[in-house]
Amino acid sequence: MADEKKVLMGMSTVALKTAVKEMGMPAFSGGQIARWLYQQHVTTIDEMTNISKLNRERLKELFTVGAMPPIDCQRSQDGTVKYLFPVRTTAGTGQPAKFVETVFIPDDDRATLCVSCQVGCKMNCLFCQTGKQGWEGNLTAADILNQIYALPEREQLTNIVFMGQGEPMDNLDAVLQATSVLTADDGYVWSPKRITVSSVGIRGKLKRFLDESQCHVAISMHSPLHEQRRQLMPAEGQMTIEEVVALLKQYDFTHQRRCSFEYICFGGLNDTLVHAREIVRLVEGLECRVNLIRFHAVPGVDLPAADEQRMERLRDYLTSHGVFTTIRASRGQDIFAACGLLSTAHKSRDSHQ
Repeated sequence: MADEKKVLMGMSTVALKTAVKEMGMPAFSGGQIARWLYQQHVTTIDEMTNISKLNRERLKELFTVGAMPPIDCQRSQDGTVKYLFPVRTTAGTGQPAKFVETVFIPDDDRATLCVSCQVGCKMNCLFCQTGKQGWEGNLTAADILNQIYALPEREQLTNIVFMGQGEPMDNLDAVLQATSVLTADDGYVWSPKRITVSSVGIRGKLKRFLDESQCHVAISMHSPLHEQRRQLMPAEGQMTIEEVVALLKQYDFTHQRRCSFEYICFGGLNDTLVHAREIVRLVEGLECRVNLIRFHAVPGVDLPAADEQRMERLRDYLTSHGVFTTIRASRGQDIFAACGLLSTAHKSRDSHQ
């Protein structure tokens, strides 16, 4: 069986120059390819018209661009669109027929894309549909970038958040490679301040991200109390929220780079005055913001949603004690935009064919 072609998408200019030199092509061809990929968004090597026909044919023998359009989508009444993208490789297995969800969220003069970085997730947070799928592999940098590259609304994007399926720090090499391409002068030329990467907090990996990237960081807190957070999020047993915040306090978030905490509110469970006081204590001295999120029902998850009054009370307490806090507007609720339901449905359907 012939070897599978390598994917150009996701490669840096340095990597592209090395690859073409090994093929006997001039090094500057690597820069040309990068511009065709990340600024012109070509879908075939034949479209790279300032590369000689002979060299294009040589490239085609070994490489493919790697762009793959979404295979399904769901559109919300509020304009949110959830796409289902195929992924070519996961964890280096080369196996097809795996999918991830990507959510496009337009909002006046902003348009945010929520991208995935893994098929399934190892973190197994109690309230998350994706975690219930189990983990099936890491996306490559190409898989991650394809969610942007092949997005119909690509030209409208103003922000990207790594808050889709998977834990970014558990696939850090690919996430850093993807964000490097997004921010490179010969890549997408995006400011890192337009990109937010989320994490539950992974020992060693979170520090590396903070050291090697200037993108915003968003920590999934969901409870400031150790035992309760461990019940909601098993990752608390590996790196506690106390340790996460202590690490964050070693970095400067007083300028453009931003630190935030994601906090899903469960009625009567994590939205009490006890929790409010503990959050204030925990983040004291850290320039940050807290985003309160409404909990929407997930199949098989028996957790209560906090009502508006309780969320407002929590917000007002935190704000009055110096913690900038917002209640995030719910988007795409009618298509379960925050869940892994679309990919779960396709997985179930494929397994019965």
